[in-house]
Amino acid sequence: MDTPLRVGLVGAGPWAKLIHAPGLADHPGTKLAAVWTRRPEPAKELADNYGAVAAGSFDELLDQVDAVAFAVPPSVQAELGVQAARAGKHLILEKPIAPDLASAERLADAVAEAGVASLVVLTLRFAAITREWLTDIAALGEWRGGTARWLSGALLGGVYEGSQWRTDEGALADIGPHAFDLLDAALGEITSVLAAHVTEDDLWQVLFEHDGGATSTATLSLRLPIDPTIVELSVYGEHGYRSLGRKPGSALESYVALLDDFAAMAASQTTEHPCDVRRGLHIQRLIHQARTLANAE
Repeated sequence: MDTPLRVGLVGAGPWAKLIHAPGLADHPGTKLAAVWTRRPEPAKELADNYGAVAAGSFDELLDQVDAVAFAVPPSVQAELGVQAARAGKHLILEKPIAPDLASAERLADAVAEAGVASLVVLTLRFAAITREWLTDIAALGEWRGGTARWLSGALLGGVYEGSQWRTDEGALADIGPHAFDLLDAALGEITSVLAAHVTEDDLWQVLFEHDGGATSTATLSLRLPIDPTIVELSVYGEHGYRSLGRKPGSALESYVALLDDFAAMAASQTTEHPCDVRRGLHIQRLIHQARTLANAE
C-alpha cells in the first residue's frame, strides 16, 4: 500500500497495550490513528504513547479511520463491530467474536453485507511455526485423531486475573477458540461436538467429530496452578504422531503476521481469509454446542 491503513483501536487494557497498539503503530501497512475507550483517561494515555488521537466517542473514532481493531469484551465487540462494519470499516476482531451465537451471527451478517475485510486474532494460527506444521501434516494426510491441551493459571494471578468477562465465561470462551481452531485446521472441519464436560472449577473436556471421520479432544483450564502455561497440540494416524507447542513470547510476532494479511486484504479489496469473521462464527457455534451439552449433564 502506498498509504498505511488508518486503524482505530477500541480498548486500552493489557492486551491492547502489549499487542494491538505496538503492532499497529510499528507495522508498515498500518497506522494507529485513534484510540477510544469508555473511560477517556486510558484512551488518552495509550494514544499519546503512539502519537495517535484519543477519540471522544466511538462515532468520532469511525470518522477518522479505515479500519477498527477491537480489544474489548465480546459483548462490547459484537455491538460496536456491527456499527463499524455498517460504516464500511475493516475489522480486526478478538475471540470469541461475540458473547453468544445470535450476536455472532448478526456480526457476521453485517460484515458480509458491508463487504469489508475481517480477521480474528487467533494468534497461534498466524505463528510461523504453526503454519509450517499445518502445511507438513496436510501434505501427509491420513490423520485419525488429535488432542489439544491448554492448561493455565491465568485466572489465579497475573494481568488477566481481574478480567471480568474471562472470569464469567471461563476457559471455553477465552482459550477454547485457539484450541478448536487448530484442531479444525489440522484434522478437517469439526462437524459436531460429541460430548462436553466441565467441572466446578472450570476444567473442560470436549470431544469432536471431524469431516472425514477423525475425532479429537480438547482439555482446557485457566484455573490450574501451572506456570508456565502448557499449550500442546498433536495429531496421530497412518504417519505416526506429530506435535506442536506454543513458542513463548510469540504473540506480537503472530499479530504482525496477521497485520501483513489484513493490510493486503484491504489493499486488494479481498474479504475472504481462513481466519475471517466466518471462522469466528464457526468457532462460536462450537462453543455454543459444547456449553449446551455440558449444561445438559
